[in-house]
Amino acid sequence: MHRYGAYATEFVGAFFLLFTVGTSVLSNAPLAPLAIGAVLMVMVYAGAHVSGGHYNPSLTLAVLVRRRMARPDAIAYWAAQVLGGVIGAAFALWVVNPAAVGQLAPDGRQLAAALLAEFLFTFALAYVMLNVATSRSNPNNSFYGLAIGFTVVAGAIAVGRVSGAAFNPAITLGLTAMGLLPWYLALLYLLVQLLAGVAAGRVFLILNPDEARVAHEEPVGAER
Repeated sequence: MHRYGAYATEFVGAFFLLFTVGTSVLSNAPLAPLAIGAVLMVMVYAGAHVSGGHYNPSLTLAVLVRRRMARPDAIAYWAAQVLGGVIGAAFALWVVNPAAVGQLAPDGRQLAAALLAEFLFTFALAYVMLNVATSRSNPNNSFYGLAIGFTVVAGAIAVGRVSGAAFNPAITLGLTAMGLLPWYLALLYLLVQLLAGVAAGRVFLILNPDEARVAHEEPVGAER
């Protein structure tokens, strides 16, 4: 039952994250970065004790590489996150019902800049999450949700106009479902975001050798 509760928690968190992203972006809300970071923060605090509060396939991949969850659980997390995200995006599109949707379609140097921005801030998000929510040096701290949420706020403000500030394969797919990203760009974003998750997991283990020596697969939700 615990595992099914963890999967349901990931679905709910991804749903509200994408619903907030969608409604904020489609309505051109001026405080969209703050709204998105805030909803991620509260959902992390709400669900971390059950599932670890990932809501992001790249973060789940980083935790898998860091060896704090088993592969079958990671696959179930990915399914729950993507499903919750796409449904949240559909609800956002229905609620806002915009007259038109502007699509982000960079090319040339702009495309390279967008891919680099997505890689760097997805890496930063996964790296921060691993350090504040899985490290044995920060047990039972109260700041992990703030750190994770404000990483997204910082990234959205810094490169939102460059890449759209997805930093999350579930968000990438949700934005594509809403017509905000073309499929070719979504596929490129998915690649760099997943690579960033792998890189963050590897770097964490390199920089925390004590954690690397004792890293092992633990039950879902073990981060908190």
